[in-house]
Amino acid sequence: MKLLVAEDDPKLLKSLIHILENNKFSVDGVNNGDDALNYALTGEYDGLILDIMMPGMDGLKVLQSLRASDIATPALFLTARTEISDRVAGLDAGADDYLPKPFSTVELLARIRAMLRRKDAYLPDLLSVGAVTLNRSTYQLSFRDEIQSLSAKEFQILEMLMQQPGTIIPSERFITHLWGWDTSVDTSVIWVLISNLRKKISAVATPMEIRFIRNAGYVLEVKNDQ
Repeated sequence: MKLLVAEDDPKLLKSLIHILENNKFSVDGVNNGDDALNYALTGEYDGLILDIMMPGMDGLKVLQSLRASDIATPALFLTARTEISDRVAGLDAGADDYLPKPFSTVELLARIRAMLRRKDAYLPDLLSVGAVTLNRSTYQLSFRDEIQSLSAKEFQILEMLMQQPGTIIPSERFITHLWGWDTSVDTSVIWVLISNLRKKISAVATPMEIRFIRNAGYVLEVKNDQ
């Protein structure tokens, strides 16, 4: 699925693109309303994520122009404006949802899945690696007849690893994914979460192992006999 992200903060735009690409979306990013409108008018996108306050056209005018042009692409507003009147204005402009800043990654992804579900194009609830399954709705890890419940943070880390088995993921990417780009959380928290994950993975006897690669990060290894 292909998303368009329009955000004028370059650091946040980069972070959003990174998060979405890690979750298997194809993403185009722009930093102003005029480009957002021109890109969206192509009709090539499954969903739009729009900031309201942008150079050129603001997000409200972008979406109003798209709706006037019969472009019905689902849209989610991300904005620091949290007054009820602002939310109503966004929804009246044709938005499907409204997420105020700051926001968590897990809520952002849930809102995007809900938005895309309304057009029958959304992330599957089950993520599988071989016979191991991660349920995105219940945050449960299952293998054969065994089920293990995960916390929200444990789920997000394992989801990233299962989406890219065999790929080393630096601790900093986990931190950005879980807490956003502007956080003071350090890597020791990731170490604790992964330690807990290893115990839960072992408890259901999955053929998976999270390995630490010195000076690089963590990688999910899957045994061939799964």
